[in-house]
Amino acid sequence: MLPRLKERYREEVVPALMKEFSYQNVMQVPRLQKIVVNIGLGEAIQNPKALDSASEDVAAITGQKPVITRSKRSIANFKLRTGMPSA
Repeated sequence: MLPRLKERYREEVVPALMKEFSYQNVMQVPRLQKIVVNIGLGEAIQNPKALDSASEDVAAITGQKPVITRSKRSIANFKLRTGMPSA
């Protein structure tokens, strides 16, 4: 079973690109290598529960569990400390 986006790309986007750019072969059409979904959640510093709800939303959209990135260094202006989750 193909993902919906890949199926739509094959059935709708590839023929449209072939027509628009007059490609002779299907292999000339650019392919999708990786799709990355990223969110910025500045309020996660004050409200840790916002991080949980945002990760549930991303999981519902993508069908995969999101990776919570932790800060590598402290930034005083953002009230961010090393090791704090930063979505």
